[in-house]
Amino acid sequence: MNFEAFVNDITDNKWNVFGTEVYKENELIHTWGDTYGLHEIYSATKTVLSVAVGMAYDEGLIDLNRSVLDYLPKKETSLISDKQLDLFKKINIERLLTMSVCGFEFRAEGDNWLEFALNSQVEPDRKEFNYSNISAYLAGVCLTHAIGCDLGEFIEKRLFKPLNIENYEYGRSPEGYFYGASAMKLSVHDLSKIGILLYNGGTFDGKRIVSKEYVDLATSVRVMNREGGYGYFIWKYRNGFSINGKLKQKCYVLKDEGLIVTYLSHIEDESHDLLKSMEKNILQIKAEG
Repeated sequence: MNFEAFVNDITDNKWNVFGTEVYKENELIHTWGDTYGLHEIYSATKTVLSVAVGMAYDEGLIDLNRSVLDYLPKKETSLISDKQLDLFKKINIERLLTMSVCGFEFRAEGDNWLEFALNSQVEPDRKEFNYSNISAYLAGVCLTHAIGCDLGEFIEKRLFKPLNIENYEYGRSPEGYFYGASAMKLSVHDLSKIGILLYNGGTFDGKRIVSKEYVDLATSVRVMNREGGYGYFIWKYRNGFSINGKLKQKCYVLKDEGLIVTYLSHIEDESHDLLKSMEKNILQIKAEG
């Protein structure tokens, strides 16, 4: 491993990386840059939501095989057509977690996102990967009603507190629901803690937070996509998995190698140069060809 070469690539190429950390067998072995300041993590928020779903799942508060309609407020579902009810009746919670609901647009619009989502022309019998923030938004709404309390407060008390995550921000929908698709800010160091929790099968500092059963489900391939597979708001990466957000927010978890690599950045191009440098210098993977 050549962490110095990785950092040199970042600085020499002026890649807008805020900070990075590398863990080996749960120990922080390398750190560079701003790893404690708050930064947007964008869709990495979805993995935080997934862990919250897992905690409710462990307590029997939410059934991944039940229809989303079982968890959505009746005052909203009563306003949609019988046709829409029939469509959504076929969509269970797992379909939201795996982004396998075709027909959702990328994001909800207007001042009532739930109404917008429930009027989507979904195709419940077509199970294919369809990346949409609406899936995560709806999962958050369902979870809110399943646990019977504000989801943001639930995450603060039940997840962030035991992980010693003290500084954070998160967003809400126009109706006031915790927005599980994006709009969260964490530090590099605290995003690493989510990776560490998953690396350890649901424990952190020896304390069980979410079951190994759920972590195994969430981090395994539940639906295929062009990136190699997707779990419950978690991406397949080589022989492990990753937490991803746009503009290159990453936490790579490689259990076999005992490695966790996290970085937050703001890089708008579609290049893979930062990833290639990390793979070459941290994972020591030789470039193909």
